[in-house]
Amino acid sequence: MIQDIFPSRLRNEYIDCEMGDMDYAVAFNRDGKILLYTGREESLFPLGKDCEAAEGIYLFSLDDRRFFLVREDSFSEKEGCEYYSIRDARDRFEGKDVFAIFTAYHLWRWYEDNHFCGKCGQKLIHSRTERALTCPECGNIIYPRINPAVIVGVTKGDSLLITRYNRGYAHNALVAGFTEIGETLEETVAREVMEETGIRVKNIRYYKSQPWGMAQDILTGFFCEADGDDEIHRDENELKYAEWVKREDIVLQPNNLSLTNEMMGIFKEGKR
Repeated sequence: MIQDIFPSRLRNEYIDCEMGDMDYAVAFNRDGKILLYTGREESLFPLGKDCEAAEGIYLFSLDDRRFFLVREDSFSEKEGCEYYSIRDARDRFEGKDVFAIFTAYHLWRWYEDNHFCGKCGQKLIHSRTERALTCPECGNIIYPRINPAVIVGVTKGDSLLITRYNRGYAHNALVAGFTEIGETLEETVAREVMEETGIRVKNIRYYKSQPWGMAQDILTGFFCEADGDDEIHRDENELKYAEWVKREDIVLQPNNLSLTNEMMGIFKEGKR
């Protein structure tokens, strides 16, 4: 999956520090596209020395390389660079590079969405001690947003409930959805499966979790079994496809980045 970067390691604790010449500079444009080198072998990311008098916000480190968020206008020349959407980056790059892109996007999105205090309207400032934005007027503290969501592998004997979304990602997927206020994750599983496919479930079992910076999510994977009537009543607003598919007929996604694909894969191989 996207976070499986061993032996590399993500260090996500906040550090109050300044960007150096050999640190990585991460810039997004207004459309949320990231600036990356296309032909340079040593790194996809511009370096601190490529920026003109830019101040960077420390994001995280991968091994001994630090990543800083800089403004789009930090570069007077962008020769050899291109802007990539997060979806394009997902399809084109791999390993710790794509994980860094997703994680940086998660933090950029949070900073971009939070300039002013929601309580008093004062402009927010960066905390010097933790990953937070603070209001100098009323003391309000805003922490990074992380959305809990579930990925659900619903089984019926040697068949898995495969879906495809109406919009966005075009490949095979599983039932998925966000946890609502007052719900447990297990209750989210049962509700989302019922809402999207009309199937009741039982024996809900946790599998694994995954950070998914593209949507600011933490994904939690569950397997469960169809309970009683297995006739599918597809929510046509959400899904364009929902069918029971035999193990040997499951078509996996084109890369191994997602928790969804791993769950489909282990069922296809008879490991679940």
